[in-house]
Amino acid sequence: MTHMTALDGLAVRRTTAAQQVADGLSERILAGAFRPGDRLRESAIAAELGIARNTVREAVRLLEHGGLVRFDGNRGAVTVSPTPATVDELYTAREHLESAALATPLTDAHLTSVERAFNDFVAAAGTQERADTVAADLAFHASIVATLDNSRLDSFYATLTRELRFYLMALSAHEREDENPSKVVAEHEPLMAAIRAGDAGRAQREVRHHIATNAARVQGILAGRDGD
Repeated sequence: MTHMTALDGLAVRRTTAAQQVADGLSERILAGAFRPGDRLRESAIAAELGIARNTVREAVRLLEHGGLVRFDGNRGAVTVSPTPATVDELYTAREHLESAALATPLTDAHLTSVERAFNDFVAAAGTQERADTVAADLAFHASIVATLDNSRLDSFYATLTRELRFYLMALSAHEREDENPSKVVAEHEPLMAAIRAGDAGRAQREVRHHIATNAARVQGILAGRDGD
């Protein structure tokens, strides 16, 4: 006699077409192919990719959940645009998570992973590629949050840094002076030194100072752009 189980009828599927489209659009958005506030025309995307419009609509909904797209009542799906309030929220959330992760000295295993991410960041900065540097910078900070060993916080942090990465790439068109690789790396050295020393209090102060400084810089760029 066959017994019904909780898994009866479950179909194991590979990544859906909508997810693949969402991933592709996400890469294009983060690479700067779309600007903040640009409209994502479902019919045009479907025609260009040769897929059903419903698939594109589902993909766009996934991007909405990922923080890169919002729905405007009149224009439909548009890429998110930075505002002083959203920038403040993003950096405040970063400060809370990263300072919490640095409340105690890192274990040897955690320090190794953070060191690896920092070295990757230094290497990326040396390429002079803005997109690579921004991605590696945020990945380094994500490695700090990862020391909390909480997958839900990792997912939350990934969502907010994905949105922040888009803003940083978009706003960089208005401000280039912070792109000197040696300057970008040097700004992280005091934080990394405190982490290496196992000085939790100093590490927390450094990460708060670093995040506050960068938040002020982004707010300044945003204010200058809006004043153009």
